[in-house]
Amino acid sequence: MIKLLIDTASSRIILGLFQNEKILSEINEENDNQLSVRIFPLIDKLFGLSEIKPEMVDEIIVVNGPGSFTGVRIGVTIAKTYAWALHKKITIISELQMMASTKTSAKYRIAMIDARRNAVYAGIYDENLNSVLPDQYITLNQLQSEVKKLDGSYAYVSYQKFPDIDVICPDVNLTMIIEKHQEDEGLNPHEVKPNYLKKTEAEEKLGKSC
Repeated sequence: MIKLLIDTASSRIILGLFQNEKILSEINEENDNQLSVRIFPLIDKLFGLSEIKPEMVDEIIVVNGPGSFTGVRIGVTIAKTYAWALHKKITIISELQMMASTKTSAKYRIAMIDARRNAVYAGIYDENLNSVLPDQYITLNQLQSEVKKLDGSYAYVSYQKFPDIDVICPDVNLTMIIEKHQEDEGLNPHEVKPNYLKKTEAEEKLGKSC
């Protein structure tokens, strides 16, 4: 079983090819505003590193959010195109769960993405990547109130820095992620949608004008 993973939702471009949960090749590079130009050469490079051909892929895994609106949209579109062309299903994964796979001795991992205006996209996961607090758009004050309810040690995980909060920079454990989702049935490509957790600014303005 060969799987292709695509994550373009965050500050990193993370790509992986796996065979029976073993990593064949991996790319982890800084994301930037040239994603639409860089992504296809990087995917070609990924296949070249493992000598696997695209038509050999059995399953596609994509991070469908939350995160950068543009990054999420590009990743999901590529995954859907590949899946449609290869007649394969897609497994969707949360960016916050990806971040929560970072190695730490803490019992809980609070994964956060800055959403501005003192708010974040956040989710709390245990050491087995089970969801303790579902991914959501939440203020920092509300999140910290939820953290106080935890019955054990915890660590904040984020690519961004926050005032008065010590964070661990994510170091995604792809093997852990793949194992966590190895029994997922997958979705028809047409069923896969971005999960922004919050309306875009344009959508919010449109709603106010109606």
